[in-house]
Amino acid sequence: MANAHFTRTARWLHWSMAAMILAMLFIGVAMVTSLELRPLLLDIHRPLGLLVLALAVLRLWHRRRNPPPALPEDLPRLQARIAGASHVALYALMFAMPLLGWAMSSAGGYLVTLPFGLTLPPLAPQDAALYTLLRSAHGVLGYAFFALVLAHVAGALHHAWVRRDGVFEAMAGAAPEAAAKDADRD
Repeated sequence: MANAHFTRTARWLHWSMAAMILAMLFIGVAMVTSLELRPLLLDIHRPLGLLVLALAVLRLWHRRRNPPPALPEDLPRLQARIAGASHVALYALMFAMPLLGWAMSSAGGYLVTLPFGLTLPPLAPQDAALYTLLRSAHGVLGYAFFALVLAHVAGALHHAWVRRDGVFEAMAGAAPEAAAKDADRD
């Protein structure tokens, strides 16, 4: 595994999206706790969410053209299945959260305006009951997304600090020699 790495583009997309998604999660929490900052935070949250959606499309396209490195052969089957399922869930939420947010805004009668004055068409009809349903779903999935991100980080740290099998280094971009030397220390 030490010689198998993700492409630079895959690593750039991964780490930039990780930062954006974490920002989105914290901005989302701040929006529901601060009425004073809510308008400013919404102006950041909406276009950032749509950027995450666009980058998720690009990331999925890139991943299909450049498959990720294989997991270590000695990884227990259950862990490999959990890793696969968690990646599917992460991708699903990278698509679902921005689309739910856009639909929620539309149902609430709010325009989704991007920088430079570009306004997106409504994704759902204006309807108070639908808005309430979508807002609840967006909130619940936001917490689920946060939990999944924490589990993903825990898995990455398990590979880096416990297994030391090169999985973390493949995405971190560490030189294969450095990963091999670190493994030889024990």
